[in-house]
Amino acid sequence: MATWIWILLIILALAAGAAGGFFLARKYMMDYLKKNPPINEEMLRMMMMQMGQKPSQKKINQMMQMMNRNMNQNLK
Repeated sequence: MATWIWILLIILALAAGAAGGFFLARKYMMDYLKKNPPINEEMLRMMMMQMGQKPSQKKINQMMQMMNRNMNQNLK
């Protein structure tokens, strides 16, 4: 085969590998963040206390629902 065909095949293989790696890594991170959310109720309570707000359970639940809804919209 000609040299230019080998070069073209190598470039195509590298592009396909980069695209495949990107999408696999993205899927892995989405699944990881779904299983292990970056902010939990305790962290949210501490942030509210640091901002000078008295965190009620109702307010914390509302904020967690809002964050989960936002995360689900970003995943779609």
